[in-house]
Amino acid sequence: MFSNIPVRRALGATALAAMLLLVACAEPAPPPPAPPPAIPTISLSPRVIEQASAYRAYVARANTISPGFVDGAAVANSLKTGESYEPQQLLRGAIAYGAVVALQDPEFVAGVRKFVADPEQRRTVAYEIMKDPAYAVGFQGSAGAAGLVMAALGEDGRRLLDLGRSVKQAAYDVQHSPWSKAEVPDREMRLALAKQLSASPLMGEVSETARLQLAVNGGAALGLSGQSVSPPYTPFVIRSLAVAALAALGYADDASLAQVMPILADPTAATCFNMSKLNLYQCLAVSKPHYEDVFCLGQHVLIDTGKCLIKGAGVTEPVDARAEAMAAAAKAAESVAASKKKKPSKKH
Repeated sequence: MFSNIPVRRALGATALAAMLLLVACAEPAPPPPAPPPAIPTISLSPRVIEQASAYRAYVARANTISPGFVDGAAVANSLKTGESYEPQQLLRGAIAYGAVVALQDPEFVAGVRKFVADPEQRRTVAYEIMKDPAYAVGFQGSAGAAGLVMAALGEDGRRLLDLGRSVKQAAYDVQHSPWSKAEVPDREMRLALAKQLSASPLMGEVSETARLQLAVNGGAALGLSGQSVSPPYTPFVIRSLAVAALAALGYADDASLAQVMPILADPTAATCFNMSKLNLYQCLAVSKPHYEDVFCLGQHVLIDTGKCLIKGAGVTEPVDARAEAMAAAAKAAESVAASKKKKPSKKH
């Protein structure tokens, strides 16, 4: 009865050994799948933000100029303030600031961020933008972002234009003061200084740079408003949208700076700013009394620069109400004079 027990035990031991052998020869368990790649955050290179901050600094300083000149020193100081920008840097800064402004539109940012989850798709979309900045116009929400950019840059231009018109008018008003007719001292040195300041890089304010950095990351609002505007847009606005889209894709950081910086350029706008400077130099070269320097400041520093920004933003230049009123008054005077000439004389 018990003679089969050793045999059963032997068989059980053999089966167990076979099972252990099979386990030992089996393939190892596969490792757990790798986690998906991290979704990049919205990022804009500090160098681009510094360009935007420098632009904002110039606009702020230029708007401190007052048309209430009391002497030649006040005119000279205002000239230094207004002419202190390098045209290409101001252009880069304006487009960079436009990019920060575009990032304030949540619908536009969301429309771009749809493509960040898939690394290959994100890379492809970024490449298309770098190849053709107008690609950014196709994102959902681009009309709202473009409207913000146009409103912000257009307002900067309008303020400079309006101030320039007031300063230009002051060139005529100050001629009632004897000091305004005195010749400007060291005229050649003043022209050389204008050229030197026009070639010197701008520096932004630390506080403004920090504010713009927070605005890029959604940490602070710029308090801007604007209406949605349908295309077509100017190259100026398109390039601002393109840089903003690259930032939303995570392709506008320091690692991508070589591809981003060329987008911060617009040949048409560059020509406008360069002509403003050339006209300023020509004006100062022939200007002698202080009141003529006031004219150079109003027309070729403030008005011309303001018009470049307005044109670049693609907005309508505001009407010069003062000039229209003067023209209307002159026309009315001519009409009165003409009617008097035509009035028949009384017969005696």
